[in-house]
Formats: sequence, structure tokens, C-alpha cells
Amino acid sequence: MSSPLKRKAPDTAASKPKKPKIVVPEYHLTPSRQDEEGEIVWPAPKTQIERARDIIRECAKAAKSTLILPDKDADGLSSGAILHHTLTNLGLDPSLISVYFPPKGSNVHDETAQSAISALNPTYIFVLDQGSRKTPPLISTTHTALIIDHHFAESGGFPEGSDYVTAHDCPPVATSALLTYHICLPLEPNLDSKISWLAALGTHGDLGSTLKWQPPFPDMTATFKHHSKKTINSAVALVNAPRRSAAYTVEAAWDAVIGASSPETILTDSKLKDASYEVRRETERCTHTPPKFSSDATIAVLTISSAAQIHPVIATRWSGHLKSDKLEIVMCANEGYLPGMVNFSCRVAKAARARQGDEKVDIIKKLEDIVADEPDLRKRLGESFARGHKEASGGIVGREEWEELKKLMGIGENARKKNVADGSPEKKGKQAGQKNTLANYFVKA
Repeated sequence: MSSPLKRKAPDTAASKPKKPKIVVPEYHLTPSRQDEEGEIVWPAPKTQIERARDIIRECAKAAKSTLILPDKDADGLSSGAILHHTLTNLGLDPSLISVYFPPKGSNVHDETAQSAISALNPTYIFVLDQGSRKTPPLISTTHTALIIDHHFAESGGFPEGSDYVTAHDCPPVATSALLTYHICLPLEPNLDSKISWLAALGTHGDLGSTLKWQPPFPDMTATFKHHSKKTINSAVALVNAPRRSAAYTVEAAWDAVIGASSPETILTDSKLKDASYEVRRETERCTHTPPKFSSDATIAVLTISSAAQIHPVIATRWSGHLKSDKLEIVMCANEGYLPGMVNFSCRVAKAARARQGDEKVDIIKKLEDIVADEPDLRKRLGESFARGHKEASGGIVGREEWEELKKLMGIGENARKKNVADGSPEKKGKQAGQKNTLANYFVKA
């Protein structure tokens, strides 16, 4: 005799309404600016681009001392290499070109860098991908300066007397390497095969490997036919490693990029491989640090201590792992990168990336709003606070100011308030019914 049918237990999980999947719009589909005639303004205003081309032509023809100041990441180094190749192919003797990198923790606007730049006494100065701010002239002697950039800049936020071409307000925002490529290619079309892969290297370095090369981005089919995306992405990781290493061996990355005939060449560089190993090791050591949350649950902060510049990598990783309808920003603060200072990087949380219009997360504005009612603290935080992009910002601040900033954000207060309300010690918060636990912020597998 067959046994009676057993009733299946109700699937309670299936009855729960599923949260809609977070869909982040494709980067290239970001609505573009249009001019008065309805033409798309991309990758930067035409007048700025034409002026930049005039300066590059003029520089090559003048045969005067020239200084290139590229940023130290894949985007900055690629843009510097594109410009260097263009100038030399237009006839400028390579011996007239100098390249300078500010020391670890510094930037081109610091006094140390200013002195070094002045000592070189350049007639032409090109600043690439460094971010910008309103300052006195780069040097006191007569010179021509051109800024090529894509970071957020306020109106007039450039060194006095300099020309500039910026992509920051022409979405989808191009990288500095792509912008430099767009400026330089018409000047020397025969360079296409030599600089197109550099444009891809810098663009993937900033925008990631999943970027779709569709309009308004240029057609790179021929480039990826000769150099696979996998190879270019592997080269990005190696090129970025020296500036993240504790020794900050940026010159090694520059030598590799400027001397490479292809991304495949970069993959064989032993110095870059050593730096990459160090960075991976440090990242693994620090990446498991648990975050603490602001009192309004919109900011997650991870605090690490490393002589390597791994805080941007960890912020990026965690921004994809944490979930919450309220969470907007993931911040990684590194207390061990520079003596007496705290370096931090911020990324938009995955759940907030799909926001559009007025709800779109602007990290720079968010950080500035936090200290808006504290003018003394804002002054002490300095010019290196809340720099970069609206979607990927960061800063360098003093330890005392960092503690004050954390207090203003209410870091860790959410859990403490809950435990006090429960009348239980913090370590027993979960057993006492605390619902705001760390597990609530993770994306489910």
C-alpha cells in the first residue's frame, strides 16, 4: 500500500516580494550637453579643444623647454604619453621635454612641486589629469600653460593665466587620456595606431573594463582587434601598481608606458610586477575591515592603516558589496599612508548609482554640506578635502580634523543609539533585537 502524499511546506521565501534589480545605466548613454545649434558638446567645448591644438602646434614649432606634468595613474600616464608622442612627431626634440611627478602625498599645487617646476624653467607647461583649482600662475616666469583634465572644477578653478580644456561638464565625461587623444589625433593622424591603445588604457583605467565603446565614444574596433581588452586591462593593473606601492615608484610606470610599443610590452615589466604583488598583498590584508555607518545610514566608513595607496581600491570593492536603500557613499580612510594625515577615498554605493536628476549622488557636494555649518573646520580641512569627481572623490586631511569630521557624520552612532534604546550593552545588540546590523548592508549572493 502506497504511503499517503505528504503536504509540501509552504515556501515562505517565494511569497516575499522581490526587490527590483538595481540597473545602473550604461555609461555611454549618459545624456550629453547640447549647444545652441543642438550639436552635442563632447568631449569638451570646441573652443577649448581648438585652443589646445593651437598651443601644441605652437610648442612643437617653438622648440623651447617643455614640461609635462601627468598624473601618476593609468589615465594620467597614458595622456602624458599621447602628448609626448604627438609633440615629438610634430618635430619637438625629445631632449627639450621634461616630465615631473610630485612626491608621495603632494600635488602640482604644493610649494615643493612649485619649486621643482620653477627650477626647470619651462616655456611650455602641460598639466594632465591632475585635477585643478584656482591658484596663482604655476611659475612666476613667462610661460604658456595648458591644463587638460576631466575632474570637477568650479568656474575659473584653474591656475591664473593658464589655458584649459576640461571634460568634467560634458557628459558622458571622457577620461583625460581620451580627451588628449581627441585633441592630438587630428594633429598627427599617422600616430593613430601608436596612441589609440594608450587612449583605451587610460579610459579603462578610470571607467573600468566593462565600458561599451559606443557613441559618443570613438570607434576602437581596430584597436581591440590588435590588442585584446583582456591584455589592456591587465596592463592597467600593472601601470597603476607603482603609484599605489609604499615606495611610490611612479617613474617606473612612466618609463614602461612611454617606452611601450603595445600593451603586451607592459605585461613583461618586472618592476611593475613587483609593485603589483605588493599592492595585492596589502589589499588582501586590509580589505576585510568591517565598515561603520553614519547616523543617517547614508555613509559607510572603513578605516585601515597601510603605507600603500590601497584606500581607493577598497572603497571601490566595498561600494559594490554593500546594499541599503539609504546608503549613498562608501568611504575608505587610510591612517597609515602619510605621517599625521588621513587619506580617504569615496565611491558611490551600488544601490545609489542608478539615481538620476536631483537624486543623483554628488560626493563632493555631500562632503561639503557636512561641514557647511563649521567654517573653522572647513578651513582647517584645507584645499585637498573633497577633490576629484562627483562620483569618485577623496581627500587628505589632518588626523584631528578627521576625527571632527567623523563626529559630524555620526560614524558608529546608529548602532550605539539602538543599543542604548534597548537598554543593553553594544556587544549584545543583536541578541537584544537590534535590526541595524552589518549583515543588513550586504548584497545577497
